[in-house]
Amino acid sequence: MFVWVVQTAENALDPQQPPPQPPPNAWQVIKGVLFRIFIIWAISSWFRRGPSTPDPNTPAGAPRVPSRNLFPKDTLMDLYVYLSPEEVFSDFNNTEALFWFHRDLVYGDWTIGENGDGCYEHHKDMEIPETLQLNGSLYMHIYFTKSGFHPDPKRKGQYRRLATVHSTRMLNKFKRRKFMKTKNLLTGETEADPEVIKRAESHGPVEIISHWHPNLTINMVDDHTAWVKGSVPPPLDQHVKFDAVSGDYYPIVYFNDYWNLQKDYFPINDTLTTLPLRLAYCPLSLWRWQLYAAQNARSPWNFLPDDTYEQSDEDQDSVKVALLETNPYLLGITIVVSIVHSIFEFLAFKNDIQFWNSRQSLEGLSVRSIIFGVFQSLVVLLYILDNETNFVVQVSVFIGLLIDLWKITKVMDVKLDRENKIAGVLPRLVFNDKSTYVQSSTKIYDDMAFKYLSWLLYPLFGCYAVYSLLYVEHKGWYSWVLSMLYGFLLTFGFITMTPQLFINYKMKSVAHLPWRMLTYKALNTFIDDLFAFVIKMPMMYRIGCLRDDVVFFVYLYQRWIYRVDPNRFNEFGTSGVERVPDGTEAADAAPATAAIAAITDKPEGEKKND
Repeated sequence: MFVWVVQTAENALDPQQPPPQPPPNAWQVIKGVLFRIFIIWAISSWFRRGPSTPDPNTPAGAPRVPSRNLFPKDTLMDLYVYLSPEEVFSDFNNTEALFWFHRDLVYGDWTIGENGDGCYEHHKDMEIPETLQLNGSLYMHIYFTKSGFHPDPKRKGQYRRLATVHSTRMLNKFKRRKFMKTKNLLTGETEADPEVIKRAESHGPVEIISHWHPNLTINMVDDHTAWVKGSVPPPLDQHVKFDAVSGDYYPIVYFNDYWNLQKDYFPINDTLTTLPLRLAYCPLSLWRWQLYAAQNARSPWNFLPDDTYEQSDEDQDSVKVALLETNPYLLGITIVVSIVHSIFEFLAFKNDIQFWNSRQSLEGLSVRSIIFGVFQSLVVLLYILDNETNFVVQVSVFIGLLIDLWKITKVMDVKLDRENKIAGVLPRLVFNDKSTYVQSSTKIYDDMAFKYLSWLLYPLFGCYAVYSLLYVEHKGWYSWVLSMLYGFLLTFGFITMTPQLFINYKMKSVAHLPWRMLTYKALNTFIDDLFAFVIKMPMMYRIGCLRDDVVFFVYLYQRWIYRVDPNRFNEFGTSGVERVPDGTEAADAAPATAAIAAITDKPEGEKKND
């Protein structure tokens, strides 16, 4: 028997699959906000450009004329709010469609209202229309008219086009709910609700469900900028509407749902009889409107699917919750540390590439750890693809896998064997250890470290595989293999960092390590430690940060006890002793050469004693 595990936009992964991936850290999401702040700064620079640009569409190329707001400051307005299942509204005589009417609002007045902040609210529990319960839509039609006018075009003498501002918004939101079919692979049993299974079988693996949020704010932007038609920068151009005849623009009506969290949406189903709706009218400054518009902007050229946008909305919820609930001082520190974290990430990446690109010798480096790192990256990539994780995460993991594959070409000789082809068609890839690795004692210590390590890893791996098979439900055997490998690597993967410690101990040297890259990564790990205990995170993630610190402190201890030897080669294949082809200097360099040979070419008896 199969189980159908419900996956909504709020729960993208099966909670029963171990172990869950750590949620996006708050400072990682805030980096996206910093990027949007840069976009806002670029948009603001457009406002300071001054004179308008010439219009190439005009015959003489005359400059475009700046426009003005059709509603001057302190204009008296009336607000009409109609609800209808039709996207185009014309039933003005239907009194049941009128949800809210407010007379004599003052445009740009920030002192009126119930609390003296320029805002008014209206709340009502409305009956659910039949079309909405059938997964239809419900639209809200907003009309602002100058005092004394009516929004109905059929009323002669009471309607005026330049005195009416209209905007439409769909109140319900369609979200995907996914059903993941899982079962216990040994018994075939499931713990799912029978109702969930029945619904999954009738609607398929993906169901589109209408959701509702009870709060929405209607903002009237207090702006009188002399906008020029055709020169309004995006994304603001989507909201500024010009009159085709006069050339002036209507007041900007903005539906503000920025603070509506995704977790607060609830599905519209047969159990509901009424829906709460709380509308608020508030003025909005130009600067704050720019922030909201930039946050909600989506490029029309974006090739990402719609479900990626849903995941992006969930990521933004982390920022919103941080802004609402986090102490301002802690939030400021988080932003600063996030910038430092990004800089360290870039420097670690740059030095890692530089280290392996210029490396001339593999003495003292664990090649097997590099190969095992490729296996780890491949397992993580296949796991997140199987669980349909965020597209951005998939791209980042794929790039990391490509870098690990590139490292293979630096630690091994990769060649194409065109004589022994696969199935007589495809050339065969041949991997051989480099001479600097084979001819040194590093290979012996590396093999010895992984032999000792296998005594611990294999029993742990077998126990974890049996536990995952007995107590966890999976989609199939392929998913079981991936989730089991991913969970094992997440729990015990840090053990694979120990072979390098063993090689350092045997060689009594750490000069071969990429210390710049390790330092930047260690600083990032310390930052992760700081916020792992400040911000709410899974305990396994906190333990993972702590154990990485322990390994790095062992590296530091080895660096302290193994003093610098100028005769050893560093990470770039050079030593502190100057080596030139001149005869006298070559003689001076002979002792250093002998010292290196003593390290790399020990007799077999001494290697065994090690």
